[in-house]
Amino acid sequence: MITKIIAEADIQNTKKYIDNVDRIVIVSHLSPDGDAIGSSLGLYHFLLEMDKSVNVIVPNEFPDFLKWLKGTHDIINDEKSHEIAVETIDAAELIFCMDFNILKRIGDLGPLVEQSKAKKVMIDHHLDPGDFCNVTMSYPEISSTSEIVFRLICRMGFFEDINKECAECIYTGMMTDTGAFTYNSNSDQIYYIISELLKKGIDKDAIYSRVYNTYTVNRVRLMGFLTYKKMKVYEDCKTALLTLSRDEQYRFNVKKGDTEGFVNIPLSIENIVFSVFIREDKDLIKISFRSKGNFPCNEFASAHFGGGGHKNASGGEFYGNLEDAIALFESVLPEYKELLIKN
Repeated sequence: MITKIIAEADIQNTKKYIDNVDRIVIVSHLSPDGDAIGSSLGLYHFLLEMDKSVNVIVPNEFPDFLKWLKGTHDIINDEKSHEIAVETIDAAELIFCMDFNILKRIGDLGPLVEQSKAKKVMIDHHLDPGDFCNVTMSYPEISSTSEIVFRLICRMGFFEDINKECAECIYTGMMTDTGAFTYNSNSDQIYYIISELLKKGIDKDAIYSRVYNTYTVNRVRLMGFLTYKKMKVYEDCKTALLTLSRDEQYRFNVKKGDTEGFVNIPLSIENIVFSVFIREDKDLIKISFRSKGNFPCNEFASAHFGGGGHKNASGGEFYGNLEDAIALFESVLPEYKELLIKN
């Protein structure tokens, strides 16, 4: 049995909203990851079982290794189909905001969601949720938004309506947001939920293979290049840094999702507690942080790179060039030396 994390009033209000509408839209964040897609499609399949008209909208492209999930081909990509996204949100009676806490995290979709007269429900697990939804289910202590979706469905009394496709999406989100259950995954509740999802007929080994064993040759070559040529180790701070420029991405023909999980690689090195991956993107610098033990990489991300997330897995951004982002990181790292050594 799982504990009742979600407030009863939020359960009842969400159920009422679902019961009273027909047209529902599910929106997730920029550069959708496994949890964003998994939680959105998990909810999507459940709502289809409720005979609702449902659309999932994302701001931009998501990785190919998630496109085996049923429903991905029906997702509306705002970057490619903006007019359709606008029309769909305009017609919505209920909007679910999945895996993001503030509207700027959905890019150009933000103003559309904000101006919509539809009821809005946030399902998220990041710190400091914004006040733009009628119902806010935000639980940073939970490992993934997908896990919260499972809890919500069950608390509304609809466990029997979770079909295999819904279960696969929820499991994929839980798995990817914990690094295949290698961090943020010590709660026994997670494994109880997995056991319940297995009862729905999912093949967790096949899901792992579809997500983690379908990478391109270029990704593998890039991984070798990064670890051999680009990895910098700060032994006195138990920290490792990976960096990747746009020119280097072009050289290796990097596609969406090819750099997924790279930030975790240095954590396999003995005595490395903190791993950082700084990647040059189109208009900004994207930064991923991972840590072991009690080092709060989310606090590092929040203090210096306008980011946040979980204690052991978080992200941030930098507006400037790659060299300046690296310089900022190296200038503030010594402030955390004592804490890193103690970890």
